[in-house]
This record gives sequence, structure tokens and C-alpha cells, in this order.
Amino acid sequence: MNINFRDLKFEVTNGKIKLRSFGNIDCGEDSGFAEVQIAGENKLTHMGMKPACSSEGDRLTYASHEIDGNRLTVVQRSELVSVKTVFEYLTDAKVFRTHTEVTNISKEDIVLEDVSALTFPYLGKCDDTEGLYYTRFVQGHHTECQPYRASFDELGFFSNTRQPAQQKRIAFANVGSWSTKEELPQGIIEDTKNGTVLMFQIECNASWYYEISDRRGKLYLYATGASSPFGGWYKKLANGETYSTPNVALALSDSVSGVLGEMTRYRRAISGLSEVDYSLPTIFNEYMHLSWDSPTEENTKLMAPIVASTGVEYYVIDCGWHNEEPGNIIYPYVGQWKESNARFPNGVRATTDHIRSLGMKAGLWIEPEIVGVKCTEMLEYYDDDCFLKRYGKRIANHNRYFLDYRNPKVTAYMTETIRRMVEDYGADYIKFDYNQDMGVGTNGGGISCGDGLELCAEAFLNWVDSVKKMFPKVVFEGCASGGMRMDYNTLSHFSLISTSDQIDYLKYPYIAGNILSAVIPEQAAVWSYPVGACTKEEINDDQIIMNMINSFLGRMHLASHLELMNEHQLSIVREGVEYYKTFSDVKHEALPFLPLGFTHFGDKKVTAGFKRGSKVWLAVWCLSGETVIDIDMGEKIASARLAYPYAPNADFTTDGSDMHITFERPGTAAFFEIELG
Repeated sequence: MNINFRDLKFEVTNGKIKLRSFGNIDCGEDSGFAEVQIAGENKLTHMGMKPACSSEGDRLTYASHEIDGNRLTVVQRSELVSVKTVFEYLTDAKVFRTHTEVTNISKEDIVLEDVSALTFPYLGKCDDTEGLYYTRFVQGHHTECQPYRASFDELGFFSNTRQPAQQKRIAFANVGSWSTKEELPQGIIEDTKNGTVLMFQIECNASWYYEISDRRGKLYLYATGASSPFGGWYKKLANGETYSTPNVALALSDSVSGVLGEMTRYRRAISGLSEVDYSLPTIFNEYMHLSWDSPTEENTKLMAPIVASTGVEYYVIDCGWHNEEPGNIIYPYVGQWKESNARFPNGVRATTDHIRSLGMKAGLWIEPEIVGVKCTEMLEYYDDDCFLKRYGKRIANHNRYFLDYRNPKVTAYMTETIRRMVEDYGADYIKFDYNQDMGVGTNGGGISCGDGLELCAEAFLNWVDSVKKMFPKVVFEGCASGGMRMDYNTLSHFSLISTSDQIDYLKYPYIAGNILSAVIPEQAAVWSYPVGACTKEEINDDQIIMNMINSFLGRMHLASHLELMNEHQLSIVREGVEYYKTFSDVKHEALPFLPLGFTHFGDKKVTAGFKRGSKVWLAVWCLSGETVIDIDMGEKIASARLAYPYAPNADFTTDGSDMHITFERPGTAAFFEIELG
């Protein structure tokens, strides 16, 4: 029996169901797609760490399948478990999403050690890896979204020199509640000989794992949440109980740019963008290079009229509107989220009302998942079981305890906190931050640390959904010390996400130049701080222009001491805000466009943009060295214009598909609109 489901083809023979192809990729004969390892059951391999050849993988037999619109459900069974694998298409993109549900059908309790969300059974033969390349996306504070491409040979899979069934893996395991602190949960696999490109993403805001390795002479991709060896996870199931993995998405195209486009279209279908900010309004946040952790009523009232004059629509007061402690020691004391009388003597509402009187909407920051270790009021209010624990002790990182959103006392207090911020303090925008990672997770009640982390992460996002439903006219931003939670489980619950806390505008292009490979432009918040750390005398046009362009491809977060700028300098900011708004609607349909490919820290030039139809919006950064930049657009250029800055800062010519740009000096940028065809 054959099962055809969009780009996926399955075959049922001799009681087994196999994934035979995805698009033009032939998955071969041995093409099982579900792996489940049960404690105490024989693993059919000598390789203990690799999840392939699990105890149930070969035992599973076909039970049933059902196609309901764009959703295929396949059920397989062994003597111990029923395994349901769900494949679904959410758009017309060549991207399917899948997850696995495991139900204990035995009479005894079982313990799951590893369950695949996705096992894609065939990437090629392990003794013929010529032409195979892998791109991983490295993360770090201030260095988010850095793609690194290497051949399989460079990664240790040597063609024609090795036997199958090796321990070698291309793999990464995120462990902890910062889901993207070291690497993004995504990757790109290129087969340059056959002209196919796959991109996967794991949609998990906790621990997750992927690997590319071999079994029975063939390379496979395995992706899931946490497991026993990678994340301290196990799951005990009684008879009839079910465990569901996170979702994993897999996209297919014939090029890197094509697969980025397919994944972008899919991500739009699951994004948490809300109706209230569908127009992608501009935002000023007074944290970066301005108030930092010490905002005041006086300072906000000074800044707000200047910000309003630029045309910005939201003004956000970040950390420090709460608490009486000085900003340099505030974090161990946070958690009650009540207005600071010292900083806002007339109340926060008076300041947010003032912001609204200037034609803007007001925002406030909060870090809702923690309580400072010196926050006496909340430590006395919360019961001991309101805090996350490991081995019976509260988890404390960077002078904060972690709240357990499975506890109704926590959700009740924090729901009232959001109500107070919205209704009493006048917040139209709330920035959720999360500035520490709890590590492997939380246990108690016989569960594993990894399972506890997964359950708590899910509970928090369920609470986020509840307050979004209560306050549909409020914009909710997700942040975690910049981009440390830039996964698409998180992004499916928030309107926008902070991409970085990078404070050097000359380094931000290396992040902004890649970010559309990780986040759709509608959700990718990027800082723009035209003054930065400069004195009034040091401010110059080039840095203003570059800061504005840094934010053009995503969501503008303007910041810094704008009051230090003269009228000419402010006019450049106003022009930037004005121009940003002219193409905001384009971002809902545009796809990433990277004519020079991905960028890396230290590159002398960076280009990145997006494309809708035949039109391209392109940022070009001239960072150091040569001031001449040549770009092959890949198609004949019909027309081009330097759209920003309004007073041109570069000369350019076009010839066929080539664009030749000459800047006056390094350390500046320009933004172009280009018609191809």
C-alpha cells in the first residue's frame, strides 16, 4: 500500500510503514521514521549514545493511518507502546511539521529514555559524503545567529575511508532554559551533487537535541527535545499515559536562499504576531545607552517629546520603573513589580499618561519568571513549592530564584501583576525578559530534571497565552538577555523577540545581516541607538545612518540620548523612522535575500535584505577597508535607487545583474530599493 501526502510518500509492506521520499529525495528501503528507547529494553546497536536503532524502532508495526486535510496521522505499535507520528502542512510551502506521541499500552509502567520528534531516514550514504555540507547557527551574548558551513568531510565523515556504524555525529544538545544560548535549534543540509537543500528547526523553549549520523550505511537526521543522555530527561508512563515531543519542521528546496524562503513562509503560519501590532509599529526603548536600569519620571518626561517628534509609536520604560534600590544593585530585590516611589514620585501612570498625551503608546519591562534572593516581600508571600527546585533545594542563579508556573499561587499573583501594569500603570506594551539560565532543569515528585524543565516551560507559555487573551490590545515582546530564547516555540507566543543586546552599532550588522535566517522580519527586534556611547561632540551622520539601517530589516527599537542631537542629526532619525514605515507592510510577504550569502564577524562588507516579487529592499554596510562593494543580484537589474539616507552617501552603478557601490568612507551604510527583471 502506498500513502501519498503532499510532498511525502510512504509505503506499507509486510506490516511495516516506511518513508520512501520527501520531494525529490529518495529515502531508500530501510526508511523507518520513529525511534523510541525504553529503559531496560535492548538497544539494537553497540552505540549507546546514538538514538538510532532504538529498542522499539524495528519492533514497530503499522497499525493505521488517517489523512484529514493537511494532516496525516500514522499509528505504529510494538508490544509496549503505541506510537503516533503526526505530519502536517500549515501552508503551501514545501515544509512539513511533525511530532511523536507515545502511549504505554503494556500492563506495567515503562520509562522512556529517548523519543524522536523527527527521524529523517536518508541524507545519503555514509561512505559517499562528497558534496554534502552542513550549516549550523552559532549563538552567544552579543554574537547571535552566526552561520558556519562545513563539508561532511571536514566534520569527520570521510568519503570512501570508513565503515558504517561509527560513533561519529554532527550534533548539538542545548541543555537548560535559555533555549538558544549556544546554538539556534536549526540547521541546513546541502547535497550539492543532487541539488537538494534541507532545513530543519526544533520548536522547543527548553532542552533539545539534534544529530546527523549513520545507521546501516545511511546518514540520517534525528531531532527532538531532551533525552536521557542529552538533557537529563526521562519520562515514566503508566498504562494509558501519553508523552508528546516538541514539534520539528523540515523544509526542502534546491538552494539555500530557496529553503530560507520556504521556512520563512512556514514560520509566518506559526508566529505569535498579534493584530494589535500587525502594522509593525516603531518602538523606542530607553534602556540601551540611556536609562539602563535606572529610569526616572524626570528623564522620561525629558525624552518623550523628542522621541515623539521622530514619529515613533511606542515608548517603553525598561528595567527600574519598579523597586527603590539603585539600578546597579536592583536585580536581587526584584519580584514584587510595584511602582518605584523614588523614581516615579507621581506614579508610573502619570508618566505613561504623559507618553500617550504626546501621541505614543507606553510600555513597561518585567522579568516574570524570577524573584530576587533578597526580595523579602515575595519570599514571604510565596510558599516554598512556588519555586523551582533541584534535589530538594531552590535553584538560584545570578541572585534570582525561579518561579514555578504550574503553581496557581504563582499564576494568580503574576496575572494580577500584568493587570496592574496594564490597567493601573497604563502599559500598552509589555517586555518579558529572562536574564539567567536555570541549567538542566527541575525535579521532584519522581520526575527527571529534563521532564521538569519541559513541563515548566510549557506552563509558562500557557500562562503567557492566558494574559495575551485577557489583554488583546497589549503588545507582548519576548526577550532573554537579547536572543537567548530565539526559538519558534517561544516565537509562536510573542509578537516579537529581541535578537541581541549587542551594544556596538558597528558589530550589529553581523547579526542583522543573518537574522532573517532565524526570525521572520515581522518579529525580529533590532536595536538602533544613533547616539550610542558618544558625547554630543562625537555624534556623526554616519553612525546615525548605520544605526537606523541596522533596524530596517526587522522591528525598529530606537534608543539612546536623542536629546544630545542637533536638529540636522534628529532629521536623519526622523527620515529613518519615516522611511521604515513605507515598507512595513512588505515584511508580511517578503522572503530573505542574501546576495553575498551569510555574513561573519570581521567581514569588511555586509549585505542583506528581503524580496517580494521582483522587488528587493537591500541593506549594504561598508564596515572597514575597501569602500567599493560589488554585488551580483542574480538577475538583471531593471532599476535601483538609494532610498535611505535621503541625502545620498554613496555612488552606485548597475550593469546587467551587477551593482557597483562606492562609499565615501568605511563605517557607514546605505539602503536600496531594486527592481529586478
